[in-house]
Amino acid sequence: MKQYLEKYGFIDRVDISGEYNMALEITHLGSGSRGNCAIINSDDTRVMIDCGFSIKQTEKRLLGLDLNVSDIDAIVVTHHHRDHSKSAMGVSKKWNTPLYCNQFTANRMKWESDECNIFGNLERIDISSKLSILPIPVPHDDSDNIAVIASDKNNHRAAIVTDLGESTDELIKHLRGCEHISIEANYDNSRLMNGPYPDLLKRRISGRGGHLSNEQTSEILERVCHPKLESIVLCHLSEKNNAPHLAESEVLMGIDERFFGEIAISSQNGPDFTHSIGNGKEILTI
Repeated sequence: MKQYLEKYGFIDRVDISGEYNMALEITHLGSGSRGNCAIINSDDTRVMIDCGFSIKQTEKRLLGLDLNVSDIDAIVVTHHHRDHSKSAMGVSKKWNTPLYCNQFTANRMKWESDECNIFGNLERIDISSKLSILPIPVPHDDSDNIAVIASDKNNHRAAIVTDLGESTDELIKHLRGCEHISIEANYDNSRLMNGPYPDLLKRRISGRGGHLSNEQTSEILERVCHPKLESIVLCHLSEKNNAPHLAESEVLMGIDERFFGEIAISSQNGPDFTHSIGNGKEILTI
């Protein structure tokens, strides 16, 4: 199987040992309303984006990637909502790993200044000479949320964008240079509006401070799609108001004639796959 896939160019290699030697890798440990966590790796510098699972679950999912806690160099929390921040401080202290967040998140989580590293919007965070993170402010309910733009030493760029009700000009500007985009496609509008949620909750989800619909995600990707965009991951799908086939078909309708890379869905129960930037191929975990 491995030889067949490599021979015909479906993948560059199959990951068995967990030893990677790629430019920039993005792996979702899980994405959804019950928890979010992703790993960005550049030449063995690894940053955990959000920590919305329990410590036990987070460590279990890392082991699924053949990673130890000592392999994580930093934790970046995008905002204070529990499905993104649940065990971040506990993990930081247990693993002795630096924790990064903005001031609003620290205040809401009641984290002291000596417990975390505070960054400002559009203030580059240099994790090492091999990897940096740029926080981009995005609108989300009762939070100071950020999208994450990661860059490696070869200027490969990847984005993780979740929990926002609409895009901004600043976000669009930075997404246009990315070779990988992980972006939420939270709900199908018809399912949300015809579903059992109270009207107030429907308005909050679909409002400026809520989440992106499949249609909004498609429109954003259509605006930022370019020839060097290698891969897209749709994440943070609502289990009640969406379905993977609905999200993927809506997005593909908008970008199908312009996008020739990989598209995948991040599930709640990851990790399922890793995308590597620089060669346009997906690493299958077997």
